[in-house]
Amino acid sequence: MKPSAELSAAEFHDWQRLLEQRCGLVLDEQRRRFLQIGLSARMGELGLSDYASYYRRVVDGPRGALEWLQLLDRLTVQETCFFRHAPSFALLERYLRARLAEEGVQRPWAFWSVGCSTGEEPYSLAITAMEVLGSEIAAPAERFGVTATDISRGALEKLGRGLYPAAKLERLEAALRERYFIAQPDGRYRILPGLASRVCGTRLNVLDLAKAPMSGMDVIFCQNLLIYFRRWRRREILNRLAERLAPGGLLVVGVGEVVGWQHPDLVPVADPRALAFTRRG
Repeated sequence: MKPSAELSAAEFHDWQRLLEQRCGLVLDEQRRRFLQIGLSARMGELGLSDYASYYRRVVDGPRGALEWLQLLDRLTVQETCFFRHAPSFALLERYLRARLAEEGVQRPWAFWSVGCSTGEEPYSLAITAMEVLGSEIAAPAERFGVTATDISRGALEKLGRGLYPAAKLERLEAALRERYFIAQPDGRYRILPGLASRVCGTRLNVLDLAKAPMSGMDVIFCQNLLIYFRRWRRREILNRLAERLAPGGLLVVGVGEVVGWQHPDLVPVADPRALAFTRRG
């Protein structure tokens, strides 16, 4: 769809400032059209024709807070697929198999997908855990849980439905598709209920990580999220996530999303195709 009008430089600056202030997102000039289209779509639903009027509505107290949530669903990128960036999941599988061989599962493994979008990543984590545990432990699904967080309510609703078009499963092996999905008459695929029950989605703004209740996580995935933030904020987010890892836990980050970051409690994983760290202990 085409934007209803062009954002003026001043209007674009106002929206840039609001987005960064409220959720840390940085929109450069190259993403100006993306912003215009997202704003125009929502404005059309409300019968508004100018950006200034809509901006005033978004910042208008409690009513504006509700509208802000609606707008975020238009402006957050939800393009992903199952097992996106295969090397990261290959690293995860090796890590889990090594842990299983060394110590078994003394307590249920806790996974966290940060910026989970519509659910493909957390369900990929769950599938990987099932594959690792399935041949070794009775009732493997009871031995892990996945927390999935995102700022978009719309994305979390899609995660909850667990229903995906065939194109989202293109990188999935046929055997995994048959084991963990139920083909629907309309050509889509539904996550197997027993697997879906291990994934819990909840809304979280990464700027509020200090208040998040997650702790003692065995695995944290934070991929394709940090690219939307300033460099100093990326490091701040990673520092918060490092604090939430259990000793020996694994943090996986998108390749190229952060350069030169170090944490005194983390050790880089030696893998040329993925970016990951384990916590000392």
